[in-house]
Amino acid sequence: MTTPPPQSPNPYAQGQQPYGEPQAQAPYPPQAQAPYPPQGGYPQQPGQPGFPPQGAAPYAPVPPQPRRRFSPKLIRIAIIIVIAIGAAVYSFISSQNDADTAKVGDCMHRGSTSDTNPNLEVVKCSDAKAEYTVLAKISGKYSESEANAKCSAAAKDFQYSYTESGDGSNFLLCLKDYKK
Repeated sequence: MTTPPPQSPNPYAQGQQPYGEPQAQAPYPPQAQAPYPPQGGYPQQPGQPGFPPQGAAPYAPVPPQPRRRFSPKLIRIAIIIVIAIGAAVYSFISSQNDADTAKVGDCMHRGSTSDTNPNLEVVKCSDAKAEYTVLAKISGKYSESEANAKCSAAAKDFQYSYTESGDGSNFLLCLKDYKK
């Protein structure tokens, strides 16, 4: 008769014999364990049944979000730039017919009834709005009496003088009525 092996104080050390003691044979023959079934579709590798390979992600990688082409901040900046360009073009076009672009022989139109700011504009002489003809254009800043003396010397038959100063352009226009 065989005696059972002595119990170890460690409950996890079942089936282990202390050193130097002969091993008793187990009453039942050992049975082969079946490997764990694969879980989650992981590929099986030899020696590691049921475990995914090291470093493998359990899911497919998420594609990166596509970048927005135009952010709200970029749209606001673009709108401001378009408005600024529009204002610059408008001021350029509107200044093309100002009094400072007038030359001798051009026809002028008075855009305002104000004597202090008549808003003279260059127009074609064939235009029905043509009121004055430019007889002389003299650079410089002049008082009213100086302007009349300069226009008398430059154009004998002048009727009106127009002075403009500021914005870096000081000049005098000597005008007479345009006869159609």
